[in-house]
Amino acid sequence: MRTRWTGVGTALVTPFTTSGAVDEAAVRRLARRQIDAGIHFLVPCGTTGETPTLTEDEWCRVVEIVVDEAKGAVPVMAGAGGNNTREVVHLAKLMQKAGADGLLSVTPYYNKPTPEGMYAHFSAVAEATPLPIALYNVPGRTGTNMDATTLARLATIPNVVGVKEASGNIQQMAEIIHAVPDDFLVLSGDDAVTVPLMAIGGRGIISVASNSIPALMVEMVEAAERGDYPAARRVHQRILPIMIGNFMESNPGPVKFAMAAMGLLEPVYRLPMVLPREASQQKMRAMLRDLDLIAR
Repeated sequence: MRTRWTGVGTALVTPFTTSGAVDEAAVRRLARRQIDAGIHFLVPCGTTGETPTLTEDEWCRVVEIVVDEAKGAVPVMAGAGGNNTREVVHLAKLMQKAGADGLLSVTPYYNKPTPEGMYAHFSAVAEATPLPIALYNVPGRTGTNMDATTLARLATIPNVVGVKEASGNIQQMAEIIHAVPDDFLVLSGDDAVTVPLMAIGGRGIISVASNSIPALMVEMVEAAERGDYPAARRVHQRILPIMIGNFMESNPGPVKFAMAAMGLLEPVYRLPMVLPREASQQKMRAMLRDLDLIAR
């Protein structure tokens, strides 16, 4: 049986209607598409879900819909992070009430806590809920890096079970895997380094690309899980352009545009997120045509 929170978890986009409201029908439809494609777990309301512009009620509602659609077929890891510990504790309790099976909690951004502050922050969140928590290290967005020493200390908290590592630093990832217990899950936070990370002991990916190409991401990761790295590399080479292309502008701009081009949602964002530039749109359309995801 699969260990929970391994494989491919999709950092779900949040679809909006043309009026700007959360498109609840599309949330349900996209969650079902992921499950049908064989995805291993779902991650609503992270950065890719445009959570900075969701109200608390919208955040809870999106998670409730995803949980309802999953119906236990796959676990749901809801985003619950921020830079105010009291608010994150409150949000963690709301996600538990909404039915989430686990939490993804980003390192506090902007106020740049010290390692001691980071430990105290996540300790408080972990004490507030029995849910398993994966930490999220993304220094490019938060302005702070959670190194191997700090992460090894956090791994001693019983319900801190893993990390989404998006530093882009393979050496740091190797140091983390060396420092943490064997059952602590190190997941890639960058699609393009999933296979390299798994080769040194990573257990999968919390993915942006799987929003548009879930089956291909599953194929790549499952090949790596069974040690078939030639097969994993073949898929990696095929989808590398779109894995990189999703970040040619700020996420989730490109991936939501791709999904709109595929007819999966409306190309609607909430400010300050906007439609990608025309040149970026043309590049994304070319990538989608190369993968036969839209008409040539």
